[in-house]
Amino acid sequence: MTSEAPSTLYRQFSKLAIAEGISYIVLVFIAMPLKYFFDYPQAVKYTGWAHGVLFVAFCAYLPLLMWRDRWSFWRALKAFALSLIPFGTFRKL
Repeated sequence: MTSEAPSTLYRQFSKLAIAEGISYIVLVFIAMPLKYFFDYPQAVKYTGWAHGVLFVAFCAYLPLLMWRDRWSFWRALKAFALSLIPFGTFRKL
């Protein structure tokens, strides 16, 4: 393992967190209103699917960061908790 590997993993995680955050915002603020106010359920179907894949990937990266970058349990828990709040994943950890 090289000294650059943890920073590379963190950069990948940061990009994934941004994508997950954007998908969450699109789901909550665009797709959900389209579904309930304009009777367009496909918006939630496809956006929700994409968000789900990104969220699972986000959660899979957390144990990797705990192991490779030696994140504490509390730091990983904070990252997870922030992922449940719209705009939370845009915060720097």
